[in-house]
Amino acid sequence: MAYETITFETVEKGIGVLTLNRPQNYNAVNFAMMAELEHFWMERLYDLETVVIILRGAGEKGFCAGLDVKEYQSSFTSMTAADFYRFQGRLGRINLHMRRTPQPIICAVHGAAAGQGFSFALASDIRVISPDARFNAAYINIGLGGADMACSYLLPRIIGAGRAYEFMYTGNFMTADEAMNLGMASRLVPREKLMDTCMEYARVMMTKNPMGLRLTKEAINVNLDAGGLENAINMEDRNQTLLAIETLRQMKM
Repeated sequence: MAYETITFETVEKGIGVLTLNRPQNYNAVNFAMMAELEHFWMERLYDLETVVIILRGAGEKGFCAGLDVKEYQSSFTSMTAADFYRFQGRLGRINLHMRRTPQPIICAVHGAAAGQGFSFALASDIRVISPDARFNAAYINIGLGGADMACSYLLPRIIGAGRAYEFMYTGNFMTADEAMNLGMASRLVPREKLMDTCMEYARVMMTKNPMGLRLTKEAINVNLDAGGLENAINMEDRNQTLLAIETLRQMKM
C-alpha cells in the first residue's frame, strides 16, 4: 500500500521510523490517515524484520493535533448512527492495533499531542518528550466525553486514576514537566535530541532477543488485566520457558 499521510522507513537493521506526515495540518488525523494507520499497524503483526518502531510527527508545529476537525465536520452531518459507529470503531481501534503490535513503540513527542494524538502517545510503550510537549484529552472540549480513543483505559494505568480523572474531566493540558513527574514520559530532552534519544533506546533493544521483546510486550498487555499474581506468573513462566528452549536449541547448533 502506498501511503500519502504517513511514511515508514527502516533507518537501521530492525529499527523502523513511522512518521505522521501532515505537517501543514498539525499532523491531524483525516480519513486517509485513519485508513493508512489501520493498515500499517495490522501489517506489523506479520513483520519479523522490524524489531522496534519509533513514532514521530513531521514538521515543527507539533506531534499530532488529534482529528482533522475541518474534514470531519463536513462529513458528520450526512452520517447515520451506523456510519458514525463504524467510523468511531475504526478510529478507536487504531490504538488497540498499536497495543497488539508485537514491536515495542517509542514515541517522540514535540508540541501538542491532543485528542487522538494523546492516545497515540498513550498507546506507545516509551515516551520521549521535548520541553514544549503538552498533552490533553481534547474530546471533552468539543462536546463529547473525556473517555475516548482508549484514553480511559490507558491513562489511569499509566499515571494513576486520581490525576487521570482530572485531565479527562477538564480537558486541561498536561505539561512536559507534569508528564515526567507523573511517570508518563521516560525522558525529557531538547527537541533536537528527540530522535537521538529514541535511537538510543532502540539500539539497546536491538541487543536483546527479538522474540523476548515481543513476549515481554505481550506479557505486559495481558498482565495489565490479569486476575491476580498467579495468572501473571503463569504468563511469565510460559514466555521464559519458550525463550529458554529456543536459546538452548541455538546453543546446540
